[in-house]
Amino acid sequence: MTSKHTREVPVLTIDGPSGAGKGAVAANVARRLGWKALDSGAVYRAVAASALDQNVSAEDVDVLVALCDDLPLSFEAGDDGIRVFLDGQPVDGRLRQEEVSSMSSRIASQSAVRAALMDLQRSFRQPPGLVADGRDMGTVVFPDAQIKVFLDASVEERANRRYKQLKEKGKDVNFLRLFRDLEARDRRDRERSVSPTVPAADAEVIDSTAMTLEAVIDRVLSIARERV
Repeated sequence: MTSKHTREVPVLTIDGPSGAGKGAVAANVARRLGWKALDSGAVYRAVAASALDQNVSAEDVDVLVALCDDLPLSFEAGDDGIRVFLDGQPVDGRLRQEEVSSMSSRIASQSAVRAALMDLQRSFRQPPGLVADGRDMGTVVFPDAQIKVFLDASVEERANRRYKQLKEKGKDVNFLRLFRDLEARDRRDRERSVSPTVPAADAEVIDSTAMTLEAVIDRVLSIARERV
């Protein structure tokens, strides 16, 4: 249960669709404010990776809940995003593996595991403050957050950003396929019955389509400093 003292720790939530730049914005804002950082998607993936490493089944709910309770997970705000560590070791690459993604989706369907994961995410609410990046941070995980931002951009712009990122890494990518995948993912995220990706009623919506990363960071910092 969250204590009154914990609830007094300020939280800045940054929600939005895939490819909106939430990770880079959250990392930079957290670093400049001197606050803790949380990548909510990585929480699910870290539990999934830990389960795979220990040969735990996606149906073994009791063991998965225990994993959530004892997971040695930590985050660090880096230049390009929030870095993830398990037991002090960087695991960003591991969390992007297909087997981890698949396992993450399977365990997220278990209501008891989702509840444990919610508690795990909320445990990162520590002084002097927390910047939480995700899709339902301001609506579900931290509904009492003092500062809520919903970061958006056009599908075309988000697909273009992703296309450039992958090209720079030497990947063979198709822009039209990326565009269609993002459209389909947006539709699923908006229309799902559990934790849809929508702005909280009291969120500040920022359309970053025509904005630089630095401009978005400055805008979020301005909002934060007005409210804390």
